[in-house]
Amino acid sequence: MKIAFVGKGGSGKTTLSALFIRHLAAAGRPVIAVDADINQHLGPALGLTDEQASALPALGAHLPEIKEYLRGDNPLIRSADEMIKTTPPGRGSRLLRIVEENPVYAACARPIALDEGSVRLLATGAFTEEDLGVACYHSKVGAVELLLNHLVDGRDEYVVTDMTAGSDSFASGLFTRFDLTFLVAEPTRKGISVYRQYKEYARDFGITLRVVGNKVQGADDLAFLRREVGDDLLTAFGHSDWVRKLEQGAEPALSALEPANRAVLHDLEAEADASFALRDAGKYTAQAVHFHLRNAESWGNAKVGHDLATQVDHGFALGLRSAGAGLGAARA
Repeated sequence: MKIAFVGKGGSGKTTLSALFIRHLAAAGRPVIAVDADINQHLGPALGLTDEQASALPALGAHLPEIKEYLRGDNPLIRSADEMIKTTPPGRGSRLLRIVEENPVYAACARPIALDEGSVRLLATGAFTEEDLGVACYHSKVGAVELLLNHLVDGRDEYVVTDMTAGSDSFASGLFTRFDLTFLVAEPTRKGISVYRQYKEYARDFGITLRVVGNKVQGADDLAFLRREVGDDLLTAFGHSDWVRKLEQGAEPALSALEPANRAVLHDLEAEADASFALRDAGKYTAQAVHFHLRNAESWGNAKVGHDLATQVDHGFALGLRSAGAGLGAARA
């Protein structure tokens, strides 16, 4: 399962994504956590010190090695230098699986031991002084898009991504790379405005969007969310002394989380599991191809000096991991 958490800056999406990751790990689910926010806070939310978080390897810094590995023996990709963030897999490409060892994870992923279970953490890397005024942050999250385009997974396996705030996610095709998107919204006009904008942008791409209320203090807050987002509201997270302790630097056990808020995490898991049955490998691959062709025409062809449309393997669809194996399947 590929899950994204989005929302207005300060809405609590990093906190809720970290809680969901902890919840899944405690249940024994294999989890890869991805920090794709310009403000890299997922590591500390999972218990890392600031020093440990700043020492995480940046995906963007390893992009050449990532491309070379994923290219494999795909005859349509002449060299790793000609791969861009949207390059789709084809026959001969190397695919990633959540439960495996590979050079990408060895270079970029770091294990984090939690009070219950453990996860692998990938981070895009912080915006550096060298980037200021000359680089766009979406060039960093391009590594995440490339990985998700080449990742096969199955039921009870999770990639959970803490996305950049607001509607910035739509600056690339990354927003289509998820089975389910949780939008974290405070019961305020600003919180709802991000929901409306995201809903409008996502409408034409069949994005499954569910709202998770946060900082909900009572029946009036809940009524406001229901009135504004309707059936998209899945559940609501209330006041939490557990979260406050975490934000103050403590490491409380997940079992100490308030029962009502722990129930919210079960709601998220149930919704994710329900979305698994709706997966469509053909649609997923077609959307990857769609954004690849758009990026190729817009800037990729000029940068590489080659028509990147020739990288598309039209007889290939990214398969789902089942019966113990994740495969790329040829379409008839």
